[in-house]
This record gives sequence, C-alpha cells and structure tokens, in this order.
Amino acid sequence: MSTTTDSTKNIHQGRNVKRFREMLGLKQEALALALGDDWSQKRVSLLEGKELIEEDILAQVAAILKVPVEAIKNFDEEKAIYNIQNNYDNAAHNINYNFNPIEKIVELYDEKVALFERLLQSEREKVEILKGKTNS
Repeated sequence: MSTTTDSTKNIHQGRNVKRFREMLGLKQEALALALGDDWSQKRVSLLEGKELIEEDILAQVAAILKVPVEAIKNFDEEKAIYNIQNNYDNAAHNINYNFNPIEKIVELYDEKVALFERLLQSEREKVEILKGKTNS
C-alpha cells in the first residue's frame, strides 16, 4: 500500500465541524446565530454534510468553535482512536495537566450561556417584530 494514498485520505470537513460543535455542546441554531443573519439551522446542517468547506467559511467556523482551521481540515477519527488506544495501553496512567480542566469547562459553559442568551434575545426581537406586524 502506498504512503501517498494513506496520507491523502479524504477528510470530511463537515463531519469534523459537527464533531467539534457537539464536543462544545452547541446546537446548530447557536452556530448559525454566531455565523450571522444569513445563516440558519438548515444551512449549518447542509454545511456539516459537505466534504470540503470553503476557506472563508471554514475560518469563521473555526474561530467560533475556538479551534484551529487545521484541526477541522486534518482531524481523522480513525487516527485519533488509534492514538488514544495506544496512549492508554502504553501509559503509566499518570496524568499531568498543563491547565485546570475544571476552569476550562467553566469557561466553555460561560461561552455557551452567552451564546444562548444572544439566541434568546434574537428570538425575542423576532417576536416583537411579528407583534408589530400583526398590530398594524
């Protein structure tokens, strides 16, 4: 088997966006809200179905998810599972964190709450607009 064939294996970027989004606990609606007015849950769903994503959109999504663009482009689940299994089997089970994982979880939770608050505010604004149209 050729090494060039192995190294050029197609990475499904849309699936990787979905994985990272789900790891952060974000819904498609929240990602759509963060991407801007032109985006909807359905458009995010379609984006996650694409094998290759345009560079500018990929950069926006990566910034929102706070991951490097290269992580989305190069994440290969099979390699990750293989590495995790090898590391687990060969490890002395000593974990030394360079960061406090609880602080990171709290930080991500706060970001998620802020994003949901913006989503809720947007929905409230939509309701007010609809109320104004029905009263006219």
